Amino acid sequence: MPEQESIALNRDVNAIVIPDGIHIMLKKDDVVTITQSLGGTYTVSSETGTLARISSIDADSLGKEVEVIHAYETGTDPESIREASWTFMKTVFDPEIPVNVVDLGLIYDCTVRALTDGLNHVHVKMTLTAPGCGMGPVIQADIESGIKRMEGVETVEVEVVLDPPWTQNMMSEAAKLQLGML
Repeated sequence: MPEQESIALNRDVNAIVIPDGIHIMLKKDDVVTITQSLGGTYTVSSETGTLARISSIDADSLGKEVEVIHAYETGTDPESIREASWTFMKTVFDPEIPVNVVDLGLIYDCTVRALTDGLNHVHVKMTLTAPGCGMGPVIQADIESGIKRMEGVETVEVEVVLDPPWTQNMMSEAAKLQLGML
């Protein structure tokens, strides 16, 4: 595991408390420790022990470079969009677990339906590791906004389903290995 880095915030920054999903304001000069930096977001622990997620667009508050997100270049046919959506979702991480949402087994399905004028509708079915997880809407929004940036995508629907319920058996072998479960 990479060494954790403590940093004094250089400005006030909006963050989301993990696992509650509540927005808070971390103040300039607060010292936070980066506990995870994956998928362009930062999970930090404050001096009071609050675990929070800082979005990639606020990386500068940590003295990090803001990651410029480009639209995915892909074909605009439904199959190309579907493949690109799966590839993109492998860059979305649960802020508490250093595993992407695909390998974590949270993504159940991704379908693409052609609309008019070469545009497409993407429908993703995902679940949560636990019902009522406060970070569910955050992960859901990350997936929706990323897929929406793809050329040829008109609309995106990320549906959270709880049936079947998520279990550790849904994780990929790579995820289990990374988490020391194998």
